Amino acid sequence: MSYIILDRDGVINFDSSEYIKSPDEWTAIPNSLEAIAALNRAGYKVLIATNQSGIARGYYDLETLDEIHEKLKRELFAVGGVIEEIFFCPHHPDDGCGCRKPKPGMLHAIQEKYDIILSETYFIGDSLADAGAARAAGCQLILVMTGNGQRTIKRDPSLSEVPQFTDLAEAVQHVLAESRKK
Repeated sequence: MSYIILDRDGVINFDSSEYIKSPDEWTAIPNSLEAIAALNRAGYKVLIATNQSGIARGYYDLETLDEIHEKLKRELFAVGGVIEEIFFCPHHPDDGCGCRKPKPGMLHAIQEKYDIILSETYFIGDSLADAGAARAAGCQLILVMTGNGQRTIKRDPSLSEVPQFTDLAEAVQHVLAESRKK
């Protein structure tokens, strides 16, 4: 079974500088849910690794985060897709935890639980934190230009060598084309 890891905010749903604090504020980026369903149909199990410091900041609680994720799963199910599991870091950036991207703790937790080879696993993200975690864990990084993608490339020119796509749907087309070559 092949696995793929996705960031959430800015990749699957629209991001907000003021945080996604309720299910009402969570809105899927057009075609992102259909792209996840296409991955499922091709045999991929989809995992999410997302920083959620809004919990530590007091903007929302774990129950609200669960409600947001239930909305994501419900809308995804409606188009024929599923998420295997959502890993998240609830800590504040100043907490120094090992799970907050750009540290690779969440990706290592995924590796341990699902016995996957990270060097053979795509990680699709949009931020410097995503890039840092993927590089530290040895994943195959793909950047999307939704969310923080364009700003990320400007802030770290070395990322210009990383495959870049307009959005998750386009990135998934690339992943599926590459898997057909194998």
